[in-house]
Amino acid sequence: MCEFILKKMVADRGLSDSIYVESAATSREEIGNDMYPPAKRKLDKEGIPYTRHAARQVRPSDYDQFDLILCMEQYNLRNIARILPSDPEDKIHLLLDYTDSPRDIADPWYTGNFDRTYDDLTEGCEALLKYICEEVL
Repeated sequence: MCEFILKKMVADRGLSDSIYVESAATSREEIGNDMYPPAKRKLDKEGIPYTRHAARQVRPSDYDQFDLILCMEQYNLRNIARILPSDPEDKIHLLLDYTDSPRDIADPWYTGNFDRTYDDLTEGCEALLKYICEEVL
C-alpha cells in the first residue's frame, strides 16, 4: 500500500522526475505474490491507483541503488539488518520516524484494520515528502 500511496503523492506534487519509489519485502514469505486483496480494496476506496505488484526481497545491492530504505516496523528493521548488516550512510529508517509521533505502522495482516494502516502510511508519506522537499531537493 505504501508504495502506491507515496507514488500518488509524488505525482500529485509534480516530483515524479525527482523521486523514485519502489517497495521490497524484508522476508521471503510473500515473494512473487501480488498485493493482499483487502489492501487493494482500501486503495480503491481512497482513489489511489496501483498496478500488479510482485513482491521481491530486499537485496544487498539496494543499499547502493537507493537514497533511503524505509521500514514499516521493528520486525522489518531486524530482518533488514540481516540483509544489510551495515548502514554507514544512515539510509535505513522507520517511515514514521519522519513524523511527530514515531512508532511502528499498524500491520493489517495481524490487526485486520486497513483504515488505521492507511492513516499511518499517509501520515508517514506526508512527513517523508516534507523532509525530502525541505532537506534533500
